Amino acid sequence: MGTVIAIISVSLLPLQNLDDLTPTYFMGFFKAMVSGLLMTVYEVTINQLYDVKIDKVNKPNLPLASGDLSMRTGIAIASSSLLMSLAMGIMLRSPPFLLALIIWFLLGSAYSVDLPFLRWKKSSFVTALYIVLERGLLLQFAYFIHIQKYVLGRPIAITRTLMFAVAITCCFCFVISVLKDIPDEDGDREFGIRTLTVILGKESVLWLCVYVLFIAYGAAVIVGLTSSPYLLSKLVTIISHSMLATLLWHEARTVDLSSKVSTLSFYMFIWKLHYVECLIIPFVRL
Repeated sequence: MGTVIAIISVSLLPLQNLDDLTPTYFMGFFKAMVSGLLMTVYEVTINQLYDVKIDKVNKPNLPLASGDLSMRTGIAIASSSLLMSLAMGIMLRSPPFLLALIIWFLLGSAYSVDLPFLRWKKSSFVTALYIVLERGLLLQFAYFIHIQKYVLGRPIAITRTLMFAVAITCCFCFVISVLKDIPDEDGDREFGIRTLTVILGKESVLWLCVYVLFIAYGAAVIVGLTSSPYLLSKLVTIISHSMLATLLWHEARTVDLSSKVSTLSFYMFIWKLHYVECLIIPFVRL
């Protein structure tokens, strides 16, 4: 769900007017989205394959952890998804997009695979860096450039709106990468995974994430006030981010850190804020 919304959001940014919404655009967008979703399936599946023991503690309802899917089936899903994603990337004849898929595969594998110098998820810093690189930078630039040059046929031009999208998405990626470990603290501590939550404690991590998003929302309001030449864009940017900051503050104050249900609910709330941000970004024109 999150990947779909993020891809749609960034794929709308190269559009200059409604005349760009042609069958060629929709077909090019759809093919690139399917390729990205297949890579996401690979990434999620390979993570669950190597996390079965931890997931039996933290997330026992996942297909592999619960036994609903066998390890052999999981391997088949991961392998077929990877091959289909790369095959589609080749057929798109977009070198930047194919390169992004290969990097996506390498990052996702390094994060989960338990081999020397890999299994990056053991480090909270590297985990945050991985998610920021992949979701905040790689996905944003790959889809923007692919749509702009290889679908719409225009020269590559990095816009201020794209940089705004990259900056605020990186903030969300960092927050999500850190916050996701609060509900999983027990399993991570048991298996020796030194997440930021294990090191600093739940409360410190919670408020670190809240303050990062407050800074992002404040910067977005300033950008709306000073940088957008369009009245509608100004209003959407300022009002929406002010409202989201208010909602964030209200929700953060109600979190019960002793309750896994409460911390997981807040984590999912942050995902919802991210989805809303993805819907707002195409209206931000700088």
